[in-house]
Amino acid sequence: MEAAAAILGLLFLLFVLAGVFVTVKAVKAAKRGVDRTVAQARRTVEDTGLRARQYAQPGVVGELAQLRLSLRTSMRATQDVLHGGSADDASLKEAIGLFERLSAHGHELDDELKRLEREPDRATITARLPELRERLERITHSAESLRWAARDRARKFAEDDLASLSDQIDVEAGALRHWTRVDDPMDPLREPASPPAGEQPRARATEGTRDAGSQRGRDAAGGAHSGGPAAEDPPAIAARDPRTQPTYPWQKAPRRTEGTPRDGGHAPMRP
Repeated sequence: MEAAAAILGLLFLLFVLAGVFVTVKAVKAAKRGVDRTVAQARRTVEDTGLRARQYAQPGVVGELAQLRLSLRTSMRATQDVLHGGSADDASLKEAIGLFERLSAHGHELDDELKRLEREPDRATITARLPELRERLERITHSAESLRWAARDRARKFAEDDLASLSDQIDVEAGALRHWTRVDDPMDPLREPASPPAGEQPRARATEGTRDAGSQRGRDAAGGAHSGGPAAEDPPAIAARDPRTQPTYPWQKAPRRTEGTPRDGGHAPMRP
């Protein structure tokens, strides 16, 4: 009984720990989702406010809002491309590390631009604008370089994969059509094309005439080579008389009927 109670207590403890672990994981996932939603909503509100100040407050304040909006848009686009492609391409991890270092400079510039929006001295802001604009161009140019390099790499991989897939499909299609022949004149296994139905007798007659002419040419060449006269036409072959044909020991003698003489003459008349 004590062993059974210990086992039940251990199982209950394991169930409690598992429930606590699952609850903590669910709470953390929900918290991450809420934080992500809040951060996205905050970014949307800030971007909307920057666009409003860009058009509603011309001058130094509007230019500062335009610089901040350009910086945030470029950095966010690069971040989405790098983090979206890192799941399929492990080589982008180093690029992500470089982007994180670049993001530190971007956050620093954004904070400085945000502080200058509350600066009452417009002359100081105007004097700082060229230097701030140059820093912004350097940061956005680096971000765009990483972003377009990652896009070109993904497009190159997609083109290579598509080319390889097309080759494999062509090979498989040819294997599925194994009963057909490619209509290639250089193919040794290509079947000869048959002439039309009306021209088949003419083609056979032409081929027979060509073969006979070739045979006569070979005979004439053989006669000239041996020094003898060339035969114009081959002599006609007469049919052999069956009575004069030689017999061989493995041939059976033909059976004679009762009225058939041995010498092939007429049978004698009986009295």
